[in-house]
Amino acid sequence: MESALAWIMDNRDLIITFGIKVVVAIFIVIIGKFAARGLASLLRKSLTVKNVDEAIISFLTSIVFSVAMVAILLMALSHVGIETTSLIAVLGAAGLAVGLALKDSLSNFASGVMIIVLKPFRAGDWVEAGGVAGTVREIKIFSTIFTSADNKIITVPNAQITEAPITNFTQQPTRRVDLKIGVSYDSDLKVAKEVLTKVVTQHEKVLESPAPVVAVQALADSSVNFVVRPWVNTVDYWAVYFDLHEQIKLALDAADITIPYPQMDVHLSKND
Repeated sequence: MESALAWIMDNRDLIITFGIKVVVAIFIVIIGKFAARGLASLLRKSLTVKNVDEAIISFLTSIVFSVAMVAILLMALSHVGIETTSLIAVLGAAGLAVGLALKDSLSNFASGVMIIVLKPFRAGDWVEAGGVAGTVREIKIFSTIFTSADNKIITVPNAQITEAPITNFTQQPTRRVDLKIGVSYDSDLKVAKEVLTKVVTQHEKVLESPAPVVAVQALADSSVNFVVRPWVNTVDYWAVYFDLHEQIKLALDAADITIPYPQMDVHLSKND
């Protein structure tokens, strides 16, 4: 204990100097973090004014903030007296090993760059990608965040998105609603077709062009199946989808046309 105190007393000037440097380095990190956030915020405002897509803004600001923080940490270490040149060389060598160990993360980063460059979707689009369906909320460096239909937040690795097909439901201004309606074999097909056509064409949100299609699709086991395919504006898709199901059922009931349950005819034969 006495030797430790003696060493401290003999080197107090050095300890004080080093302590001051450490405190200054901590202030550099703290102030630098605020500066990095300010830089990212300034970039966000600049890109927002230029009407850049929100997903791209989030991706770029994340990269800028990360790069700024790395520079600030190197500056703080340099102020303490650590040789950053040799440190960078060591980090570069270690980075290769870490990169191999974190190849999935690097793959996610590369996939994030691909998403930003190729733009298969934008913030606000409803898509199916990476095994999930939802509204694109934000594209980050390693992952993309979705909001599901029931308002759940889903985070999907970017590599998982680019490795599978991506279906964008809102990129086109119009969509086709596909319905399959089955009617009884005892029903008058011409009347059924007229009823279905009338319901579809009279709906206020169904587009006149392309014209709706109402046709017999199949003579199935228990019913004659019609396909009903109107075109609508993308934003009206679900409203029309639900409305038509209800209106078609009511119209078929009013016309005495039956929508049959699954059924099977059994024929018995008697042998003497």
